[in-house]
Amino acid sequence: MADKDGIILPKDYGIGIKPLQQSFYLKGMDNVDWGMKNRLSKIFNPKTGKSLMLAFDHGYIMGPTQGLERLDLSIPDLIEDADCLMATRGALRTCINPAQDKAIALRCSAGSSVLREDMSREVIGVDIEDAIRMNASCLAIQTFMGAEGECKAIENLVKTIDMGNRYSIPVLGVVAVGKEMERTAKYFLLATRMLAEFGASIVKTYYCEDFEKITSACPVPIVIAGGKKVPEKEALEMAYRAINEGAAGVDMGRNVFQSENPKAMIKAIKAVVHENNTPEQAYKLFEELKEEYK
Repeated sequence: MADKDGIILPKDYGIGIKPLQQSFYLKGMDNVDWGMKNRLSKIFNPKTGKSLMLAFDHGYIMGPTQGLERLDLSIPDLIEDADCLMATRGALRTCINPAQDKAIALRCSAGSSVLREDMSREVIGVDIEDAIRMNASCLAIQTFMGAEGECKAIENLVKTIDMGNRYSIPVLGVVAVGKEMERTAKYFLLATRMLAEFGASIVKTYYCEDFEKITSACPVPIVIAGGKKVPEKEALEMAYRAINEGAAGVDMGRNVFQSENPKAMIKAIKAVVHENNTPEQAYKLFEELKEEYK
């Protein structure tokens, strides 16, 4: 067992140095099989290597939040510009037209509502057979690292990874942040690396200072979470910084569907993710489209 008191702190993250051997366009995915690469190619645009995910799985712990009161009314207009939809199986089956051809990040963890103090003790809420019936492109499992329920969260993750590997379905490990956890590079360096080493094919985490260290030290693609609603320009700035500091994508929810104009906002984020628009360019696009989509 490693002695934490004897660990030498890292200092050389190799920022900006590409993997020495990489035949597939996504980091760390050279040695997975054809089916998993095919599913990953639906999530991440092969031309840019990036993904714009639209998250609307909030209801599984929050109920009907602002902008998601009626999924069947708020989400369909936004699907066109997303690469991947992150949702629960219930939301997909009841509110989303199955004729759409976007990748699906299926929320497979389930747990207590926001009314509970401790949401870290989640369970696996979807079995692999139903994920296959849903044609999931990846399985999303929330993992609270550093919380009392950490061990159970890791168990959920590794069991899901094992199930996914049997059928070539990648797993998205979602780094969750509890009340006692700070959104710092120190925490995210540990959490993202652990999830990747457990076998997650994609890791979702929050943007923070020294983000380049986190993306460099994680051997699989990292997608940033949008987090709480912030002003549109601030959200675009965060997305731009994350992409330019090594993120392979952004997963936006509240910063899209709670925007002043959700359709204009998702198109502006898309311009950042896939066209490398600056925050200023993207915000100008948002302002122009906001008038068009009134």
